[in-house]
Amino acid sequence: MAKKVTLEKLAGMIKRGFDENTKEHQGILKILDKHAVMLVNHTETLKDHTERLKRIEGKLEGIVYRREFEELDRRLKRVEAKLGIK
Repeated sequence: MAKKVTLEKLAGMIKRGFDENTKEHQGILKILDKHAVMLVNHTETLKDHTERLKRIEGKLEGIVYRREFEELDRRLKRVEAKLGIK
């Protein structure tokens, strides 16, 4: 048999449901806010790292790598040996 519910009880049940949803949504919004702040911080960090890498690349431009230097040194020694230069 169906249970009779008064309008006041029904209104109270609906209000409690909305209140619970509101609490859940507030919790979700807090989590999303934290993630948004983290994203902004990571974006700033990424920008900083990108700028640092650009500066480092600029400083390294034109610098010879060690293996290239060693190859050139080896070749020069062979040329000097062929020419009899010490």
